[in-house]
Amino acid sequence: MAATMKGVVLPGNSTVEFRDYPVPEPGYGQVLVKTKASTICGSDIRAIYHEHQGKGAEAYQGVIAGHEPCGQIEKAGPGCKRFKPGDRVIIYHISGCGVCHDCRMGYMISCSSPHRAAYGWQRDGGMAEYVLADEKDLVDLPPELSYADGAQVACGFGTVYEALEKIGVSGDDNVLVVGLGPVGLATLMLAKAMGAQKLIGVELKQERIDLAKKLELAHEVVSPGPDALARILAATGGKGAEKAVDCSASDAGRALAVRAARQWGKIALVGEGGAMSINPSPDMIHPQKTIYGSWVTSIWRMEDLVERLVRWNLHPADLITHRFPLEKAADAYSLMAGGGCGKVAVCFDEELTTKG
Repeated sequence: MAATMKGVVLPGNSTVEFRDYPVPEPGYGQVLVKTKASTICGSDIRAIYHEHQGKGAEAYQGVIAGHEPCGQIEKAGPGCKRFKPGDRVIIYHISGCGVCHDCRMGYMISCSSPHRAAYGWQRDGGMAEYVLADEKDLVDLPPELSYADGAQVACGFGTVYEALEKIGVSGDDNVLVVGLGPVGLATLMLAKAMGAQKLIGVELKQERIDLAKKLELAHEVVSPGPDALARILAATGGKGAEKAVDCSASDAGRALAVRAARQWGKIALVGEGGAMSINPSPDMIHPQKTIYGSWVTSIWRMEDLVERLVRWNLHPADLITHRFPLEKAADAYSLMAGGGCGKVAVCFDEELTTKG
């Protein structure tokens, strides 16, 4: 094992900086994971890559970036109870205190303890050859899924699955997804696997529309604009979609998701940032719609998702359009920031040569 390793730090001026770090040694209840794939999340771009504007849970502390890591355990410290060297694992990207009410429910994302630290935000993440993780933060990666699949589960697909479970997507539903970035495309992929009858997307960027069509994820993709609502209503028999998910984080996109949901419909807000302007009486109260806020997922639900991905023969890595080695991480972040792509991954070993 190398005594030192390269790690990626995001200075906050739309650049990437490489620094040398000692390879960590796992302590009690910890494991050393050899990184195999680490994907880039939109929140990294929004709150860290362009400028350090995060507060609270998004307060970046200048650590090794990357909160979507997946790899293989190289070493296990004393006190580990389940995982061992050689195991393939996904790292749930928030390490909570473990004893507050939210942590005990598995929602470390909502841990409010000062001991809470997210990988890639307040503690070193996956944009390095190795990452030190607490055993309690690990999810088993079955052999049917690649490391790139697992990296996608670590944040994006877990987040989407939580939202779809909250609004209860099933074979009874038409589903609308506003914003077809990586999270929106993941929403379509999972909603399709859950049996949705008709899938409608809203997107402007042609690269994302092409990817949705290539993977046969949407029956129709509507361009945002003044006629978008009318087109969605026409595609749903004039009634609107039973379930709608906003992944755009835009005011107009959120309003469209609400207005294009049918009477008694359910809407999930997943996209981070921005504002929302609706007219409560005609948009929500009179048609008796329900809006759910959904932030990441619980570790138990992430385990459930992994099991279902195998059952559905579904591979989240299908949404990866570009893979880079660690030394080209600057190109990876720049491409992701431009938005003209699907998911972008930094990969090691065999994951680098696999086509996305």
